[in-house]
Amino acid sequence: MTITQLKYVLAVAEHQNFTVASEHCFVTQPTLSMQIQKLEEELDTQIFNRKKKPIQLTEIGNKIIEQAKIIVDESNRITDIVDQQKGYIGGDFRLGIIPTIMPTLLPLFLKTFTKKYPKVNLKIEELTTEEIIKKLSDGHIDVGIAATPLENEMIKERVIYYEPFVGFVPTEHRLYESKSIDVDNLDIDDILLLEDGHCFKESIINLCSTLKTKNQQFQLHSGSFTTLIKLSKEGLGMTLLPYLQTLDLNQEDTSYLRKFKEPAPAREVSIIYHKSQLKIQLIEALKAVIDGIIRGVIAFSDVQIISPINKKKGA
Repeated sequence: MTITQLKYVLAVAEHQNFTVASEHCFVTQPTLSMQIQKLEEELDTQIFNRKKKPIQLTEIGNKIIEQAKIIVDESNRITDIVDQQKGYIGGDFRLGIIPTIMPTLLPLFLKTFTKKYPKVNLKIEELTTEEIIKKLSDGHIDVGIAATPLENEMIKERVIYYEPFVGFVPTEHRLYESKSIDVDNLDIDDILLLEDGHCFKESIINLCSTLKTKNQQFQLHSGSFTTLIKLSKEGLGMTLLPYLQTLDLNQEDTSYLRKFKEPAPAREVSIIYHKSQLKIQLIEALKAVIDGIIRGVIAFSDVQIISPINKKKGA
């Protein structure tokens, strides 16, 4: 039994196809199939049911996969131990960031991080929270940045900042004349929301879940804060923005901003990673850079953290 064989098995289990798995492992399909067959012969058991389409794990195969993940993770940890001992910070580092954080946070730290750690090959993806958790579990990314808490026992969370919500209120709106917004005055039916899949939308729904609502004339969900701002200015409703999103607004648009009365509703933003804690030296370096920059941008303390978890789905 070899680590390589276990990696091949994990690839087939993930992709449910020998050809696709071989492409991801950068080997020929016959080579991958032969190595997996050798492992099955050594164990005297069948890991995959090849008669099923797509290929499925056998009952014992499911158990083998769980153990294989642990073994492969632990083998990768050896490299981490050596790197930490040498004080080396470099190599591939795969980062996933949710869409409502990436455009505002990434420009703040990317240049500083790449300049400070030139030996790190940083690979960044924009992913939903669900995608980040899955890719962390599958070992396809090393770290994520997302709204927390996630209440996932497989994921470790390290808070980097608390980001208040800010109201964007057009002149025709009933709250425009208010200097600040009280949460109790919100009405979910006149708030323009992001489309499904964005945890910021779920946070707003959770914030307004106890409020009374009226019948809504129309429903509109967008994937862009920019679109929500434009529609709001057309008088189609107010919207809520994360604080960092407001920093790049022009002078006209800032006149529509309204802060919340304290404690202001806010989201908790964290660096998240798998509990196996691989590449921890790189994770610590990333957190240190973000910590050093974000302190000068967000200085709010009296906030109420709103969960990004969909209460209805329990996820």
